[in-house]
Amino acid sequence: MSIAVRAPAKINLFLAVDPPGGDGYHSLTTVFLAVSLFDTVTVSRVRAGDGLTLAVTGPESAAVPVDSTNLAWRAAALLAVRTGLDADAAITLDKQIPVAAGLAGGSADAAATLVALDGLWGTAMAREQLEELAAELGSDVPFCLHGNVALGAGRGDRLSAVLSRGRTDWVLGIALGGLPTPTVYAELDRLRTQRPLPGANDLTGVLTALGRDDPELLGRSLGNDLAPAALSLRPDLRRAMRAGEEAGALGQLISGSGPTVAYLARDAEHAITLAARLSAEGLFVSVRVVSGPAPGPRLSRSGR
Repeated sequence: MSIAVRAPAKINLFLAVDPPGGDGYHSLTTVFLAVSLFDTVTVSRVRAGDGLTLAVTGPESAAVPVDSTNLAWRAAALLAVRTGLDADAAITLDKQIPVAAGLAGGSADAAATLVALDGLWGTAMAREQLEELAAELGSDVPFCLHGNVALGAGRGDRLSAVLSRGRTDWVLGIALGGLPTPTVYAELDRLRTQRPLPGANDLTGVLTALGRDDPELLGRSLGNDLAPAALSLRPDLRRAMRAGEEAGALGQLISGSGPTVAYLARDAEHAITLAARLSAEGLFVSVRVVSGPAPGPRLSRSGR
């Protein structure tokens, strides 16, 4: 038997980052949006005692580990421990979400693995139990389990519902190379010791825009406290940000810790036009047209 589950990438429409606490972690206030760029996790039964195996396909496969350092593997192992089951399964990731791009691809894979193995192993865990496991795996994993749109607090793992009307259309500029999240947070802390930094400050605008289905207001309200750090580490992204303004995007921001740049379009037709103009700039490895909100991990197929 095999079960396949799709999981969407995310972008942060708003991300405010507090100074690190005594435990070294930063408290966040963020608005997550799941978008229509998906990884697919397929899990299959194996013989008892065969353990876990992990294979990766797709354009991002070369950058993904296939051992216990992979977050999907860790999700499988954690679910097995909590349910008292043997961790026997073959996991295959069809990797379409770029790695270390600020799009939560690894977290999406972990969330999808929890859902898929819950079905394969018949654990019948309550949603709240899966959410607890997701929070142990990483701060973005609970939202990746949730999907759609949500307000995140704490480390981003405490989620609240957000009223969102209609759909938003985006262009994602995928830059060459990744930006590890810990490196970006460390750079933010360093920069803040040197000078005051502009920060995300219009959470109300983002929430109001989503509730009204007002893309113009949303474009003016986007914000990310990690942007100065990402731009410090990757100065080439400054040109990418300007390119969005010149191409007519309603707004643009670095997604999460970067280096992906998300550009907001008026509608689907505008997104296609915007993507063509940005592609012509030659600033990115690839340019993707996506929309949101996208649903969280759901069963897409099963078979015997």
